[in-house]
Amino acid sequence: MPNRPVALVLASLLALSACAPGPGGSGGGQDITVWLMKDSATDDFVSRFEAEFERDHPGLDLRVQVQEWNGITQKVTSALASTDPPDVIEVGNTQVAQYASSDGVTDLSGKVEELGGGDWIPGLAEPGAVGGKQFGIPFYAANRVVVYRKDLFAAAGVTPPKTRDEWLAATAKLDRGDTQGIYLPGQNWYVLSGFVWDEGGDLAVPDGDRWTGALNTPQGLAAADFYRRLQALGDGPKDSDEARPQQTDVVAAGQVAQFIAVPGAAKLVAEANPDLADRLGFFPVPGKTAATPGAVFTGGSDLIIPLASPRQDGAYAVVKALAGEKWQVELARAMNYVPNRTSLAGSVGDDPGAAAMAAGAVNGHATPNSPNWAAVEARNPIKEFLTAVLTGADPAAAAARADQVITQALDSGA
Repeated sequence: MPNRPVALVLASLLALSACAPGPGGSGGGQDITVWLMKDSATDDFVSRFEAEFERDHPGLDLRVQVQEWNGITQKVTSALASTDPPDVIEVGNTQVAQYASSDGVTDLSGKVEELGGGDWIPGLAEPGAVGGKQFGIPFYAANRVVVYRKDLFAAAGVTPPKTRDEWLAATAKLDRGDTQGIYLPGQNWYVLSGFVWDEGGDLAVPDGDRWTGALNTPQGLAAADFYRRLQALGDGPKDSDEARPQQTDVVAAGQVAQFIAVPGAAKLVAEANPDLADRLGFFPVPGKTAATPGAVFTGGSDLIIPLASPRQDGAYAVVKALAGEKWQVELARAMNYVPNRTSLAGSVGDDPGAAAMAAGAVNGHATPNSPNWAAVEARNPIKEFLTAVLTGADPAAAAARADQVITQALDSGA
């Protein structure tokens, strides 16, 4: 999900770009091809960005091409191996390590300070850095919040909690009669990940050139126990995730006080049950203390520059613009996404869902930064671990089994 602040490119870079001949530009300039993903930006945003970028960079002709997410991994992999790839590619933040492992992505470490890297949201910046080098430049972010029924909270005499303890207490008061205090399916591993990070742990930790699963640790087990206590305050299934059944359909039935999702899920609930449209509110996932919101998985995108692009200066000009303040703010307001910088969190406007998301984004994280992480998700032993814990199995034994699968998957290419 996108957000982009703008900064103008240095005159020297512009001069270099303007002097370099390029194929097929309508104005005789150098063509710069940019791949953006579907639904990352509105058509209006793209049109305005193209027009203003070309106005400010008269030697460059921008060509923004929208790509489908389905099949994009193979398409990007092939592009990085070609001799004339697109010049800038938007990629999922957790995919940067996979693409960087091909040695086909430009190292932008020397540009981090110029791009405001000290202010980047960790959940975008960290997965963009591989082996101590910055290959991915944060583009936009989105994360989960708690979507709640304002009327049910008021009737129970509770307000949006700030801490985990307050959250458990409030949810217990809401879990009465036919009303579920919370709908939390048993295999929402993204939510568990946040609890693990809150405890100071991780899903896996690096061990030299290899990785080791880290659920069977005090931090991982404490996170699973909190998940168990919270999940018990509703009737969510213990052996399926948020898509089976669709949790928005469950909430739309009218007997759920809160659920955890990206803010856009509230619109789906309202579409299914218009009576709930004005009854839904948002708050960040509570943390262990009121001083810091709960940790959340940061979804979103980074921008990369293929190493084989002969138009490196022009490509960097695009990245600098999209990652700069002007276009980050523009995109935040157009798409209700979180900007790439913590200092821009207030730029999302008055949308309450986006505001809650931005507040939580300051404690955002990403999955372990391994090119083999996709192999973990394919099997997803974390879901199996959660179901085991929720159905009475020994947590440590279940965690050890999950860690073994995670370790094998992450080290399969080592």
